[in-house]
Amino acid sequence: MDVNKVVKKPGRSWTEIKRKVYTFSMGDTSNPRLNEIHELLEELQIKIREEGYVPKTDYVLHDVEDEQKEQNLSYHSEKLAIAFAILITPPRTSIKVFKNLRTCVDCHTFVKYVSEVISRKIIVRDSSRFHCFEDGSCSCKDYW
Repeated sequence: MDVNKVVKKPGRSWTEIKRKVYTFSMGDTSNPRLNEIHELLEELQIKIREEGYVPKTDYVLHDVEDEQKEQNLSYHSEKLAIAFAILITPPRTSIKVFKNLRTCVDCHTFVKYVSEVISRKIIVRDSSRFHCFEDGSCSCKDYW
Protein backbone atom coordinates (compact mmCIF):
# COMPACT_ATOMS: atom_id res chain seq x y z
CA MET A 1 0.00 0.00 0.00
CA ASP A 2 2.85 2.39 0.83
CA VAL A 3 4.62 1.72 -2.47
CA ASN A 4 1.44 2.32 -4.47
CA LYS A 5 0.47 5.31 -2.31
CA VAL A 6 -2.86 3.75 -1.44
CA VAL A 7 -4.53 5.59 1.41
CA LYS A 8 -7.42 4.15 3.40
CA LYS A 9 -10.13 6.72 3.97
CA PRO A 10 -10.76 7.09 7.71
CA GLY A 11 -14.22 6.05 8.88
CA ARG A 12 -16.46 8.90 9.96
CA SER A 13 -20.01 8.91 11.20
CA TRP A 14 -22.30 11.79 11.96
CA THR A 15 -25.72 12.47 13.33
CA GLU A 16 -27.85 15.59 13.16
CA ILE A 17 -29.83 16.50 16.26
CA LYS A 18 -31.81 19.72 16.53
CA ARG A 19 -30.14 21.08 13.39
CA LYS A 20 -26.64 20.53 14.76
CA VAL A 21 -24.28 17.98 13.20
CA TYR A 22 -22.07 15.87 15.48
CA THR A 23 -19.19 14.03 13.82
CA PHE A 24 -17.34 10.99 15.17
CA SER A 25 -14.27 9.01 14.21
CA MET A 26 -12.44 6.22 15.97
CA GLY A 27 -9.90 7.61 18.39
CA ASP A 28 -11.30 11.14 18.30
CA THR A 29 -11.36 12.65 21.79
CA SER A 30 -12.85 16.05 20.95
CA ASN A 31 -16.41 15.36 22.12
CA PRO A 32 -16.91 16.81 25.62
CA ARG A 33 -19.23 13.90 26.52
CA LEU A 34 -16.78 11.20 25.44
CA ASN A 35 -16.60 9.61 28.91
CA GLU A 36 -20.40 9.31 29.01
CA ILE A 37 -20.41 7.86 25.50
CA HIS A 38 -17.82 5.23 26.45
CA GLU A 39 -19.70 4.36 29.65
CA LEU A 40 -22.92 3.91 27.70
CA LEU A 41 -21.17 1.74 25.11
CA GLU A 42 -19.83 -0.47 27.91
CA GLU A 43 -23.34 -0.78 29.41
CA LEU A 44 -24.80 -1.61 25.99
CA GLN A 45 -22.10 -4.23 25.41
CA ILE A 46 -23.06 -5.96 28.66
CA LYS A 47 -26.78 -5.88 27.86
CA ILE A 48 -26.47 -7.15 24.31
CA ARG A 49 -24.01 -9.90 25.28
CA GLU A 50 -26.71 -11.15 27.64
CA GLU A 51 -28.99 -11.31 24.57
CA GLY A 52 -26.44 -13.33 22.58
CA TYR A 53 -24.21 -10.75 20.88
CA VAL A 54 -20.68 -11.94 20.16
CA PRO A 55 -18.19 -9.45 18.66
CA LYS A 56 -17.21 -10.37 15.08
CA THR A 57 -13.42 -10.11 15.20
CA ASP A 58 -12.80 -12.28 12.10
CA TYR A 59 -12.51 -9.24 9.84
CA VAL A 60 -10.20 -7.16 12.02
CA LEU A 61 -7.03 -6.95 9.96
CA HIS A 62 -4.63 -5.89 12.70
CA ASP A 63 -2.32 -8.58 14.02
CA VAL A 64 -3.30 -8.27 17.69
CA GLU A 65 -4.84 -10.46 20.37
CA ASP A 66 -8.60 -11.14 20.28
CA GLU A 67 -9.17 -8.97 23.35
CA GLN A 68 -7.52 -6.01 21.63
CA LYS A 69 -9.56 -6.68 18.47
CA GLU A 70 -12.76 -6.49 20.54
CA GLN A 71 -11.55 -3.28 22.15
CA ASN A 72 -10.85 -1.76 18.71
CA LEU A 73 -14.32 -2.73 17.47
CA SER A 74 -15.95 -1.15 20.53
CA TYR A 75 -15.20 2.38 19.42
CA HIS A 76 -16.06 2.40 15.71
CA SER A 77 -17.46 5.74 14.66
CA GLU A 78 -21.06 4.61 14.14
CA LYS A 79 -21.15 3.08 17.63
CA LEU A 80 -19.94 6.39 19.08
CA ALA A 81 -22.55 8.33 17.10
CA ILE A 82 -25.36 5.99 18.15
CA ALA A 83 -24.36 6.11 21.82
CA PHE A 84 -24.21 9.91 21.68
CA ALA A 85 -27.65 10.09 20.07
CA ILE A 86 -29.07 7.80 22.74
CA LEU A 87 -27.64 10.10 25.42
CA ILE A 88 -29.06 13.35 24.09
CA THR A 89 -32.41 12.36 22.61
CA PRO A 90 -35.60 11.39 24.43
CA PRO A 91 -36.44 7.68 24.83
CA ARG A 92 -38.27 6.08 21.87
CA THR A 93 -36.90 8.72 19.47
CA SER A 94 -35.58 7.35 16.17
CA ILE A 95 -31.84 7.71 15.67
CA LYS A 96 -30.28 8.56 12.31
CA VAL A 97 -26.58 8.07 11.65
CA PHE A 98 -24.67 8.59 8.41
CA LYS A 99 -21.36 6.92 7.59
CA ASN A 100 -18.83 7.59 4.83
CA LEU A 101 -17.80 3.93 4.51
CA ARG A 102 -19.65 0.64 4.39
CA THR A 103 -20.59 -0.54 7.87
CA CYS A 104 -18.64 -3.55 9.14
CA VAL A 105 -20.18 -6.91 10.05
CA ASP A 106 -19.65 -6.33 13.76
CA CYS A 107 -21.27 -2.88 13.77
CA HIS A 108 -24.23 -4.21 11.79
CA THR A 109 -24.74 -6.98 14.34
CA PHE A 110 -24.18 -4.58 17.24
CA VAL A 111 -26.84 -2.15 16.00
CA LYS A 112 -29.38 -4.95 15.50
CA TYR A 113 -29.00 -5.96 19.14
CA VAL A 114 -28.99 -2.38 20.42
CA SER A 115 -32.21 -1.57 18.55
CA GLU A 116 -33.89 -4.40 20.40
CA VAL A 117 -32.41 -3.68 23.84
CA ILE A 118 -33.24 0.04 23.82
CA SER A 119 -36.49 -0.29 21.85
CA ARG A 120 -35.58 2.31 19.26
CA LYS A 121 -35.50 2.52 15.51
CA ILE A 122 -31.95 3.18 14.34
CA ILE A 123 -31.35 4.22 10.75
CA VAL A 124 -27.81 3.99 9.43
CA ARG A 125 -26.91 5.27 5.98
CA ASP A 126 -23.58 3.81 4.93
CA SER A 127 -21.83 4.15 1.58
CA SER A 128 -23.96 1.36 0.08
CA ARG A 129 -27.50 1.71 1.41
CA PHE A 130 -29.88 2.60 4.19
CA HIS A 131 -30.20 0.15 7.06
CA CYS A 132 -33.29 0.45 9.21
CA PHE A 133 -32.77 -1.45 12.47
CA GLU A 134 -35.82 -2.17 14.55
CA ASP A 135 -36.62 -4.82 17.16
CA GLY A 136 -33.36 -6.66 16.50
CA SER A 137 -33.57 -6.92 12.73
CA CYS A 138 -32.43 -4.89 9.75
CA SER A 139 -34.29 -3.88 6.62
CA CYS A 140 -31.46 -5.32 4.47
CA LYS A 141 -32.23 -8.77 5.92
CA ASP A 142 -28.47 -9.09 6.65
CA TYR A 143 -27.56 -8.81 3.00
CA TRP A 144 -25.58 -5.71 2.37
